[in-house]
Amino acid sequence: MDNRIYDLEGIDNQWCPGCGDFQIMEALKKALVELELPPNRVVLLSGIGQAAKMPHFMRGNFFNGLHGRSISNATGMKVANRDMTVLAIGGDGDMYGEGGNHFIHTIRRNPDITNLVHNNMVYGLTKGQASPTSPVGFKTPVQVDGVFSEPFNPIAVAVAQGASFVARTFSGNVEFTKEIMKKAILHKGYSLVDIFQPCVSFNRINTFAWYKENSYILPEDHDPKDRKAALERALEGPPYPLGVIFETTGRKTFEDSLACYAKDDRPLFRRDYGPERIGSYLASLR
Repeated sequence: MDNRIYDLEGIDNQWCPGCGDFQIMEALKKALVELELPPNRVVLLSGIGQAAKMPHFMRGNFFNGLHGRSISNATGMKVANRDMTVLAIGGDGDMYGEGGNHFIHTIRRNPDITNLVHNNMVYGLTKGQASPTSPVGFKTPVQVDGVFSEPFNPIAVAVAQGASFVARTFSGNVEFTKEIMKKAILHKGYSLVDIFQPCVSFNRINTFAWYKENSYILPEDHDPKDRKAALERALEGPPYPLGVIFETTGRKTFEDSLACYAKDDRPLFRRDYGPERIGSYLASLR
């Protein structure tokens, strides 16, 4: 497969020079190509934010919805067509702030989707106010005296809630990020990949150098199937662990649990629902 198959020419990219989003997009393109997934078999879903613009800059199918709703839309997409590779993409505000409730309950449902979260610890699109993952003391044009709320820990929440795949990586290491993405996409069930990335315009604290100095790759003896050990790793930091923190297999996915697929493997959009069937169903309710 041509490495340029996901490139989209002639697009006006609005990311700032040096933004970690560029490296995340590079890693994702490489991951999809190495998995031999053509654009017509992949759907990218996003909400609002700089990270959520990524589907605009790649060739393929995408759905851009409301702020914080991309993982719910991704769940519906997977239900409609289980043959598609479905990825929900957004930032830490989009996924953990506006989308926090959806994040928690998507973990419970366990749809076979991959959730890529660009975590730069700030709202980049709306000019730098604190996000759910901003550290205590972080000063912004809105939080002029500094953030006083404890930052949201998505890794710990995901492990505690029983997400079937939980990983963290750093955009500065493209090859490592690519390999983590490949594992997440291949995993059967909900996969969270929290990706540290610098926001060069609005976060001068958590810079490229800061993430590099305050993270480490998990040692080979870490057992991602040990939930207790995974939770201990999730509570670490700084420095923060990078890699597959937790993974469990064998759990049934949301879409495979639905009655509509019990006797028919065809995607929902390929089925014929005539008016006579709707009429008979409405009559049964009388």
